[in-house]
Amino acid sequence: MTRSDPHVPLAPEAVCAVTTTVASPQDAERLAQVLLQHRLAACVQIEPITSHYHWQGALHADAEWRLVCKTTPEAVPRLLACLQQEHPYALPQLLVQPVQASQAYADWVHAQTAQPGL
Repeated sequence: MTRSDPHVPLAPEAVCAVTTTVASPQDAERLAQVLLQHRLAACVQIEPITSHYHWQGALHADAEWRLVCKTTPEAVPRLLACLQQEHPYALPQLLVQPVQASQAYADWVHAQTAQPGL
């Protein structure tokens, strides 16, 4: 297979994307570091967003930072437990999406999360 071959074999549901949001870049960095140190995620992407939502009877529009954590289906329960414990929000957004990835990327994610940290 050449690099220009559009038929990249995918590993179905070999990777999950867990998404959460926080109010500050410092909280985003802290959570990312905790997840990576404990090998609960292979990669955490952080991006600034604006969230519009209802909360306690009022409409809000706030700057937030979205974390997208790439992990394995097997690590999801531990990753969610860690986020629940470490998250600064009383009601954090915790979304889990199974995604298809190239076999090589899925293998890398599995290798990075194979040995949970301390």
